[in-house]
Amino acid sequence: MAGIYLHIPFCKQACHYCNFHFSTSLKYKDEMVAAMLRELELCKDYLGDEPVETIYFGGGTPSLLDRRDLDLFFEKIWKLFPLTPHPSPLTPEITLEANPDDLNPQKINELRQTPVNRFSIGIQSFSEADLKFMNRAHTAGEALACLQNVQQAGYENLTVDLIYGSPTTSHEQWAANLAQVFYFKIPHLSCYCLTVEEKTALAQFVKSGKAQPVDDEHAARQFGFLMEQAAAVGYEHYEISNFAQPGWHSRHNSSYWQGKKYLGIGPSAHSFDGPSRQWNVANNARYLRSIQAGEVPFEREILTPEQRYNEYVMTGLRTIWGCNLMKIKELDFGVHFLKSIAPFISEGLVERSGEVFRLTGKGKFLADGIAAELFA
Repeated sequence: MAGIYLHIPFCKQACHYCNFHFSTSLKYKDEMVAAMLRELELCKDYLGDEPVETIYFGGGTPSLLDRRDLDLFFEKIWKLFPLTPHPSPLTPEITLEANPDDLNPQKINELRQTPVNRFSIGIQSFSEADLKFMNRAHTAGEALACLQNVQQAGYENLTVDLIYGSPTTSHEQWAANLAQVFYFKIPHLSCYCLTVEEKTALAQFVKSGKAQPVDDEHAARQFGFLMEQAAAVGYEHYEISNFAQPGWHSRHNSSYWQGKKYLGIGPSAHSFDGPSRQWNVANNARYLRSIQAGEVPFEREILTPEQRYNEYVMTGLRTIWGCNLMKIKELDFGVHFLKSIAPFISEGLVERSGEVFRLTGKGKFLADGIAAELFA
């Protein structure tokens, strides 16, 4: 099984914390859609004969696409790639990332006429102060209204993004944000700690003293509260940042963590076929010129055994599936792994069950640091 990711590089405005590739000008949207359709043709053999089980529109802001744009993408994908059979439990999961201000009843009705069957809604917070600090395009009222709108339209497969650790997010507000998601019975929740990325507006604000830096202790308390509250209402913490009710895991994101193949389309999109990884140029103008000339502008990296091991450890430890010693031995790093992980088992940060190693609740606070210590 494999996945297709389509990067839509447009946004209405720039969020202060975001370092993803996008443009706030929609001037070349039609040309970009045409180029991405062409890239699908140029890359039609990348996945081999693997059936496509997930399609994910990310960005940027894919909810800026209209129905005509989406119909063109689906028509091309249906023509070029084998899909998991329909009807079946493995019918393709088709996710569209959306901003709350886009999901009005008219837009939702339009999307209802497409194969999109899952929304990833970038709410981030239900607090006006938080949204203003992040420079989000929507209001708290629109955040609430969009959840009502999509559920009234019959959509069940929903996920909401929230951000914790912001200097504007008190512990009381964080509890209120989670309570809203639980009230709507959203089956999937992705929560990310606010991170000050280089070359973002937030980084400049922190550097100049206009904004406070992220307080690690403040963020850790909110992460701990998140784990407790999510477990109390039946969510499974199946990846460090992701929580789902039984049966509602993100199949697309899970495929990344489980090492499945995926094809990335659009500027800055990444692809993975097992032995190698490649990524497109993160520049709209250069991307358009290359595709119009019949060439995909990408760089490729053939993964060394060390890189494959490091990536497996980094992604595996973050999930409930953990790291399997048999897989690590196949990569010829069994001795190194067992020696490196032993101290973390002794400290109660990692637990072993047969051949599988997983982070404990305490270990989840230190996931990245533990993985780094295990790298080859």
